[in-house]
Amino acid sequence: MRNSLFTVILIFMTQAAWANVQIEHWQTRQGSRVYFVQGNDLPMVDIQVVFDAGSARDGKQSGISALTSKMLDTGAGSWDADTIAQRFENVGTQFGSGISLDMAWVSLRTLTEKKLFDKALETAQVILSDPKFNQQDFQREKKQTLAALKRRQESPGELASLAFYKALYGDHPYASSPSGYVETVSALTADDLRTFYKKHYVSANAIVVIVGDVNRQQAEKIADKLLANLPKGQPPEPLPEVKMPKQGEQINIKFPSQQTHVLSGLPGTYRKDADYFPLYVGNHILGGSSLVSLLFKEVREKRGLAYSAYSYFSPMLRKGPFTMGLQTRNDQTEQAVQVMRNTLSNFIEQGPTEAELLAAKKNITGGFVLRFDTNNELSTYVAMIGFYQMPLDYLDTFQEKVEAVTVQDIQNAFQQRIDMDLLQTVTVGNS
Repeated sequence: MRNSLFTVILIFMTQAAWANVQIEHWQTRQGSRVYFVQGNDLPMVDIQVVFDAGSARDGKQSGISALTSKMLDTGAGSWDADTIAQRFENVGTQFGSGISLDMAWVSLRTLTEKKLFDKALETAQVILSDPKFNQQDFQREKKQTLAALKRRQESPGELASLAFYKALYGDHPYASSPSGYVETVSALTADDLRTFYKKHYVSANAIVVIVGDVNRQQAEKIADKLLANLPKGQPPEPLPEVKMPKQGEQINIKFPSQQTHVLSGLPGTYRKDADYFPLYVGNHILGGSSLVSLLFKEVREKRGLAYSAYSYFSPMLRKGPFTMGLQTRNDQTEQAVQVMRNTLSNFIEQGPTEAELLAAKKNITGGFVLRFDTNNELSTYVAMIGFYQMPLDYLDTFQEKVEAVTVQDIQNAFQQRIDMDLLQTVTVGNS
């Protein structure tokens, strides 16, 4: 019955849109930042606890962040994985964990009825503060990870991504694969994971995001409860700045496939970049708007060289990648790469037309509110705002800042950030 109720609530959640999002912010006594949005439409709450503990913190132990995250709910306190799963299932709660290059997180979606909520919160608190990293569980997760890493060698898309990040970032932490490599994961021990956990999963390195049907007083108690048994610790040292490649390069990797995967780009922008909105809107026109983007028109519609062609910026703490990509027949690779480069070069030189800019603004602002029309989606945005310490009115002013972008803004931003002579291009296929 409880799971049925939870499903019904999820269905109705998608019909509620957030407007004028009011994010409240404070710090706990141990230095954790808390971000809270109250919503009383449904008796639910979404919670995320985020740590500066993504794969950029792996160092020489590539893959340790991901494996640590995977193991959190395999055993904690006196409970094994089955007991933990049963505790969440009995109260209709969804628990998750994951990592990116910058961050690691755990998430909790639960009903706010006191009896159900208290059990869910207690379970999450024990997972966060007392994971066991049991040897038997560790060996199982490690074996599964190694199997996935070996399968990765059979995927031209995965191989292209690995080579692309290495070409862009060299010896910077962003170059390393979040999942690790066979040799690095093979060397990891359960004690290594405990050490990583103890260093990074601390109060001073945590932010808590709470979105849903609780008030400020309740939210304060939730944050305190979740982090109560974590040591204060300290945040890690800032990541080094990203250095731009010294010269452009094309890397061709042979692979027995009928299609060649192509990635091209360079380090692009970071979350608090003053040029973020001109780059974002400009890329929407260039390759971010799918069927109506310039890259799609030039590569697919005019020449039929690929099923799709795209581009995007991935802003992070430091400069995340600007990426263009496509898949094409092996014998068309050279032509497809040249068309992609020419399209980018022309866009940098000429910028978009006023008509293209107007269409992009309508497309972006028209669907913006639908990106966070549920607690879960909104909590993800708030976590991004909190982790990167962006303005609390980011969501409220987003459309206004999009509307303010001009053709000249886009042209200036692309000319300053995208140097055609430094493009790194990776092809994986039998071309």
